[in-house]
Amino acid sequence: MSYTAKSFSNEPSGPTVVTETIPGPKGKEAIAKLGEVFDSRCAYFVADYEKSTGNYIVDVDGNVLLDVYAQIASIPLGYNNPNLIEVAKSDKMIRAIVDRPALGNFPGADFEQIQRDLLKHAPKGQTHVWNGLSGADANELAFKAVFFNYLSKKRGFEKPFSPEEEASCMENLAPGNPEIAILSFKRAFHGRLFASGSVTRSKPVHKMDMPSFHWPTAEFPAYKYPLEQFSEENKEEDARCLKIVEERFQNWRCPIAGVIVEPVQSEGGDNHASAEFFQGLRDITLKYGAKLIIDEVQAGCGGTGIMWEHERYNITPPPDLVTFSKKMQSAGYWFHDPELIPNQPYRQFNTWCGDPKGIILAAAICDEIVNNNLLESIRETGDYLYDKLETVQNKYSKIVSNLRGKGKACFIAFDLPSGELRAEFLNKMKLAGVNVGGCAEVGVRLRPGLIFEKKHADIFIAAMDKVLSTL
Repeated sequence: MSYTAKSFSNEPSGPTVVTETIPGPKGKEAIAKLGEVFDSRCAYFVADYEKSTGNYIVDVDGNVLLDVYAQIASIPLGYNNPNLIEVAKSDKMIRAIVDRPALGNFPGADFEQIQRDLLKHAPKGQTHVWNGLSGADANELAFKAVFFNYLSKKRGFEKPFSPEEEASCMENLAPGNPEIAILSFKRAFHGRLFASGSVTRSKPVHKMDMPSFHWPTAEFPAYKYPLEQFSEENKEEDARCLKIVEERFQNWRCPIAGVIVEPVQSEGGDNHASAEFFQGLRDITLKYGAKLIIDEVQAGCGGTGIMWEHERYNITPPPDLVTFSKKMQSAGYWFHDPELIPNQPYRQFNTWCGDPKGIILAAAICDEIVNNNLLESIRETGDYLYDKLETVQNKYSKIVSNLRGKGKACFIAFDLPSGELRAEFLNKMKLAGVNVGGCAEVGVRLRPGLIFEKKHADIFIAAMDKVLSTL
């Protein structure tokens, strides 16, 4: 019996659309009222989460949609998962919510075990975790760890700050606040805060009007598809992009302390790279004494059919830091070098130092994935779905192109000819009973939960075929 059959006996057999538009009348009214107390302009529709179950999301108009977007890749095990609900009802979860501790100063007696439960699921080679509150927060915390480590090495780990350093940092000046940088890539997305915004390069709307750090950017490979037909061209693309990275290290106006990269650039268009590219980045960071940060916020926690996507590339030695959030329902970064722990207390610190309820849920999610072999299941579904999508691409070759994500479970994307046609496609897919999302200017990305099965893939393909026939 499949996981969905066992855990979601009341999951619908298929979508149901009862309104002529989505949102329908009740949804439009709900969005308007929400707009009185919240910026609701980005709302696609208003969901009824009490009625949503498994792979299906229900809106306030009563539309039942197959959800292959899953809260922008953030719901790993379906809506109203009964096993996670039991965890939510546990005594340790009640303590974490009601008596939420300031973990840095007043950790609870159970916090050591809570952390160890999470660390069981760390990427290969990672032995420590520092907790955060969101993906952007995780990345900014990782930058702080990298910068502290970089300057502590120069100063000497045991050497105290000089009076000049202490005085100058209070004025936002060197030497206490030196010019050092994090390198990122064009089309990258790492968050919408200040440092994370500085390394985000996917869309102007994410960072317009914000002060930013003058940090370097390099080019992420832009492959030709299908990969097997363009292997030589794509190898040349790897070499071209790595050459740019090394040139930045050699010529940037200030030292580059770290490189941050997604194993798959998701928001920026579902752009993939090879093992050779990622190993090349690792080699360059080692050569120039910089840290390698892998941003697993969207790809991590099983979305690509393995727990951590960067492990597919066998990066040697392992990345210095790996950030996580989204499907984990928690956030933070994994690391293995004890020297990434700041040389003094209260440097990497805030009131909460993470959120214990999220950490508890993250460990439970990972346990559920492992104990039920959900990675194997989603890989099988992904292979099945990709084959079906290849047939659709061949049938609608003037509309669908650059199908990508083969062998990476349901972490799949394809392109349409224009942003206008993409918007029409996404809207019509909702009316056909499927909630799916976009990326970059023309991409469509699939991000179902790990409980997505072949029967759900068939429903998606049928809806897609129906919609494409009208474009």
